[in-house]
Amino acid sequence: MSDGKVTSLDVARAAGVSQSAVSRVFTPGASVSKTMEAKVRKAADALGYRPNSLARAMITGKSRIIGLVVAYLDNPFYPVALERLSHALQERGYHILIFMANNTQEAIAQVVDDLLAYQVDGIITASVSLSGDLAAQCASAGIPVVLFNRGQPGSGLSSITSANVEGGGKVARFLLEGGHRRIAQIAGWQGSSTGQDRSRGFVAALQEHGMEPCATIDGMYDRDTAAQAARSLMAGADPPDAIFVGNDHMAFAVLDALRALGVPVPGAVSVVGYDDVPMAGWASYDLTTVRQPVNRMVEATVETLLAQIEDADRPVQKIEIDGPLILRGSARIPEGYKQ
Repeated sequence: MSDGKVTSLDVARAAGVSQSAVSRVFTPGASVSKTMEAKVRKAADALGYRPNSLARAMITGKSRIIGLVVAYLDNPFYPVALERLSHALQERGYHILIFMANNTQEAIAQVVDDLLAYQVDGIITASVSLSGDLAAQCASAGIPVVLFNRGQPGSGLSSITSANVEGGGKVARFLLEGGHRRIAQIAGWQGSSTGQDRSRGFVAALQEHGMEPCATIDGMYDRDTAAQAARSLMAGADPPDAIFVGNDHMAFAVLDALRALGVPVPGAVSVVGYDDVPMAGWASYDLTTVRQPVNRMVEATVETLLAQIEDADRPVQKIEIDGPLILRGSARIPEGYKQ
C-alpha cells in the first residue's frame, strides 16, 4: 500500500468484493450477510481502513449525527437523561453532538445555526424552547426537532414529557390524605411548560377539595432561590406544614435550608419533590418525590425522532408518560396509604 489514505476501493480489492459491499458493511442498519461482513472487516483491519463519515454523508444525504441541546446541567436529572439518550442513539448507529445554550433565543439561534452547519439528521432539545422562527428554520432545512421534558404548544414540534399535570395532582392528594392543611409550593420556573403543568395539576387537585396553596413562590429551578423561598415561608407567622417543590434539584436545597433552621422533616414540615434523581434515595435526603420515567421518556424520544427522520410527513407527537409517587422519609405517609 502507498502512504496515502486507505480507501473503500482498497478494501474492496483486498476482500475481493465490490465497493458497494464495503459501503454496506460500514453503514449502520444496511443489509449484509455475516460472511460478507467478516470478509470486509478482516480486510479493513489489515489495511487500517476507517470509513469517512463526512464523505458518506455527502453521498447519502444523511450524517447520522443527532444534536442534543441542553440549557444547563445543574439539575441532576439532565446528566442522567442525556447519558441514556446518548447510549440509545448510539445503539441505533447515530453519533451525538451535545451543545450547551443558555435559555435565550439568541444563544439557541447560534446553536441551531451550528447544528445545521454540521448537517445533523435531527435535534433533541432538553430544557430548551425554540422560537417559531427557529422551529421554521429547522423545518425548512428538513431537520426534525423533538422536545425532551419540555412542551411547547403551537410550535409544531413533537414533545416527550412525564404526565406533569397528573404528577402535581398526585402530590396534592397525597399531602391532603396525610392531614396537611397549610400546603405551600415552591414551583418550577413558570416560564416553562413543566413548571406550569406541575403547578397547575397541584393547584387543581387542592381546589377539588376546597383548598388553595397557602403560598406559591416561583423557585426558578434554582437552588439558591428555592432555599431562600423555604426560609421565607418558615419565617412567616403561620408557616406551612407541607411544601411541594417543583423538582428534586430545588427540593434538596429546601431540605438543606430546613435542616439549617432546625425544622424537623417530616415532623413539622413534609417535603415532596419531582424527578426521582439518584440523590433522592440517599439517606441524607430520603426524598419523597414523583418519578420521571426517564427510560420510557428516552425510548419514546428516540423512536419519535428517528421515525420523523425516516418520514418527514409523520404527524407531530405529544407524548406524556405517567410516573409513580415514590414514598420515602421526607413526607408523612398516611396510614394505609395506597397510590
